[in-house]
Amino acid sequence: MTNFSATHATSPAPRVGELANFIWSIADLLRGDYKQSEYGRVILPLTVIRRLDAVLERTKKQVVAEAEKRQGQPETLVEQFLRKAAGGLAFWNTYPLTFTELTDDPDNLADNLRQYVTHFSQGAREVIEAYDFLPQITRLANAGVLYQVVAKFAEARLGPASIGQMQMGYLFEELIRRFSEQSNETAGEHFTPREVIRLMVNLLLGEDDDILTAKGIAKTVFDPACGTGGMLSVAQDWLRQLNPDAQFITFGQELNAETFAMCRSDLLIKSETGNEAENIRLGNSFSEDRFKGQHFDYLLANPPFGVEWKKVERIVKDEAAKGGGRFDAGLPRINDGSFLFLQHMISKMKPVDQGGSRIAIVFNGSPLFTGAAGSGESEIRRWILENDWLEGIVALPDQLFYNTGISTYFWIVSNRKDPAHTGKVILLDARDQYEKMRKSLGDKRKYVSDQQIALVTRIYADAFEIAADASHEHHDRIRVFAPTDFGYHRIQIEQPVKRAPVAEEDAKRPSRSHKRVPDKSLTDYENVPLAEDIHAYFAREVLPYVPDAWIDEKKTKVGYEIPFTRYFYKYVPPRPLEEIDAELREIEAEIQVLLSKVTK
Repeated sequence: MTNFSATHATSPAPRVGELANFIWSIADLLRGDYKQSEYGRVILPLTVIRRLDAVLERTKKQVVAEAEKRQGQPETLVEQFLRKAAGGLAFWNTYPLTFTELTDDPDNLADNLRQYVTHFSQGAREVIEAYDFLPQITRLANAGVLYQVVAKFAEARLGPASIGQMQMGYLFEELIRRFSEQSNETAGEHFTPREVIRLMVNLLLGEDDDILTAKGIAKTVFDPACGTGGMLSVAQDWLRQLNPDAQFITFGQELNAETFAMCRSDLLIKSETGNEAENIRLGNSFSEDRFKGQHFDYLLANPPFGVEWKKVERIVKDEAAKGGGRFDAGLPRINDGSFLFLQHMISKMKPVDQGGSRIAIVFNGSPLFTGAAGSGESEIRRWILENDWLEGIVALPDQLFYNTGISTYFWIVSNRKDPAHTGKVILLDARDQYEKMRKSLGDKRKYVSDQQIALVTRIYADAFEIAADASHEHHDRIRVFAPTDFGYHRIQIEQPVKRAPVAEEDAKRPSRSHKRVPDKSLTDYENVPLAEDIHAYFAREVLPYVPDAWIDEKKTKVGYEIPFTRYFYKYVPPRPLEEIDAELREIEAEIQVLLSKVTK
């Protein structure tokens, strides 16, 4: 299994750092008129605009001339000619002035900049509109800093001769990272820590080294909650490192307009033609699936934790009731849509006869065990496990993410398990694999180092060998189960109503009814492992203590849960009382010494 870490990624050239620092410094002009968390609303779209302008500079005159020549002709026909004039690029700008020439007329800069932006081709214009940039022009003008900001960006050398496509991508991601970390309160909403993504991508793709090293291989990767596109970008870097001739065609959907703009911008400015940017689409994955009917080789996501889906409740429930859709297995409770994302992703796996698919998704602990037998969550787990799609779960350290300190887990799901994985589920405990950060970023106080990424990747790849060797140093980190090991029968146990004593002559009279009447106040439940006969369990565990109890057979349900922490629990005996008493006496003595100094 190939390991991909920061030290193995393509290293950004010093030029990237210099340009990032220069552009970052422009944000100082916004101080006082903008909050720090708002700087990205200006800096990021202007970075995109400046890059596009620099790329288009070579063909600018031809595009403007072609636009004038084609006035009044059908729009679709005009677009074909403009694309050709732009050298085959998927974007162009028909305004007569270049970005740098806008500063030649300071008095009309605001109006000219608005005109310049609106003269971009539709795809590029959609990105800039998603940033809601036009109102920022007015705001900058009213603050008296528009000219200074635009003039500074005009100085930035972002043309292809100065910075290549991939380096430009690194530059833009670096700016996104800086703005995200500066705005701790919103960072986690759309920015997953890069070391977490690298580990996730290792686990998703590492099993397929033999497939992905083939010459000229092309695969698709999809993120239904793509945020700023970090996961898609890291997946591309991983493949580029493994096989420079291979290609990942990326697809993503994002609910938030601003982060959608960031993701599409990233692809727009680092792809050769900008065509791939069209694969990033805006909308709610549940209510407006922008990739309906499409299937992908790899899927990965970090959906928001514990977010309710009430806004799309009617649409989701209608689809589930109709049948044959994404949510047939069950619906989770309304306050957590995590399992909806996983069902959505499973619906987009390729059929096995077309090569199948692999999925990696980040969850909190809730999907492991929330929901009793028969609930939506339990039925979804049952569906996944009984289809033998769950390959493994990896427990991560807490405090890895910007907006939550809770524990998180990777779920690895596949409909094309190799023979060694068939009928098996790996649980890997990596909760102690972290380093402490020197400075916290929101709730993020820990990170996974390159060495730890490599170690977890290796342990997952060798999980079966490690589990079989009790003397292995990492044996205690691994558990391997059959999918049905997580299943159980939930049985309902009843006890009869306790009747008052009757007279002897009444007791001799024949009973009119032999029906047992349960005392509902004594109703109890037991979870019996699927592998065990419920009647044998009942006879052993219940009847010796409640001889008149019985099972209400009609109420028996099948449930599934994954009590991860229980499997890795280690009993730590309490400290001896003598040791605690000695420590208390020592503390009391210290207090007495301190008090004596005060009273002197």
